[in-house]
Amino acid sequence: MSAVGGYPVGVITLGVEEEYLLLDEASGYPAPAADEVCRAAGMQPGLASAEVQHELLLAQLEVATPVCETLDEVGGHLLRLRHCLGEAASQVGCLLAATAAAPFRQEGPAVITDTPRYRGLYQDAPQLVDEQLINGMHVHVGIPDRATGVAVLNRLRRWLPVLVALSGNSPFWGGRDTGFASWRTVVFGRWPVSGPPPAFADASDYERRVRGLVTGGVIRDVHQVYWQARLSERYSTVEVRASDVQLRVEEAVMLAGLIRGLTQTAIWRHEAGEPEPETLPEIASAAGWHAARHGLDGSLIGAEGRPIAAREAARALLRHVHPALAEHGDADQVTALVERTLQEGNGSQRQRTALADSGQRGLVRFIAAETTKDPETR
Repeated sequence: MSAVGGYPVGVITLGVEEEYLLLDEASGYPAPAADEVCRAAGMQPGLASAEVQHELLLAQLEVATPVCETLDEVGGHLLRLRHCLGEAASQVGCLLAATAAAPFRQEGPAVITDTPRYRGLYQDAPQLVDEQLINGMHVHVGIPDRATGVAVLNRLRRWLPVLVALSGNSPFWGGRDTGFASWRTVVFGRWPVSGPPPAFADASDYERRVRGLVTGGVIRDVHQVYWQARLSERYSTVEVRASDVQLRVEEAVMLAGLIRGLTQTAIWRHEAGEPEPETLPEIASAAGWHAARHGLDGSLIGAEGRPIAAREAARALLRHVHPALAEHGDADQVTALVERTLQEGNGSQRQRTALADSGQRGLVRFIAAETTKDPETR
């Protein structure tokens, strides 16, 4: 295989970005303490400043792994980053929380990070920004060129609802159970350019339509294209953004492996000249909503518009990407992690159990403990 993203490797490279909440230790409410946590984190030798970034709200932080070749590298970096930020958060009276929506919050506007971009977003949509207490996981997978990247987007659209269902980790909002596995998907879907991407004729079609959204004033810039999968404007990657941030590091590793597998499979089929599967836009949209609502409970909507049991859909995804997983040596690890998720439940299911067993304070402690727990200690 040729070099990807400038790295002379024999595998497709990948990297992961995760967004976290900072929760007050006493109340469990979002704490606008990102500046203080970043200062505390800067004292830790295991953390590079470029690996941690502010997010839209001061109760959030984002991390990014280096470019990785293996899933073990991904997991190791995420665990290191979570440990360092968790320790920094504890020093200022906060908890680091890898939950995709704030389970509890106080009344009033959120505190935004004071940058021109974020002030502009608040001016455009103040209510949406106030309610942006949600966190995603973004997986970047290397591609040789943007034409191949568009072919990858077209081929993975049908699998995005399965990723949403597996990753659901945002059941609570404002102290109430939303009834959704991924409330984050619903909240984020209110921005003007969001949800599943459309199908594109080719790379020129992608560029034309994205630039048209900007020049038409629909969005401020290309970075406000919030589709669940898109081409990165900074790197030679496909960026898959459909997943909630995960409670556990190993769940993040599972999703990263599946997404790299989807990308590799799409590239192989594109190079073989296989026709791209068609998913009607109304089916794609409805399937995404249905996956956010039900997660792994019951059925999902398949690409043809017919229901399919969520667990069967997850195993169908595994079968689809198995040759690619095997190519990278990931098949046993990812298969075991998917089966574990199907057995133990996704983050939303386990959050609901924690609340029922231990109440609100117990839920917050559970989320914080899961965020930084070493997989080998489970």
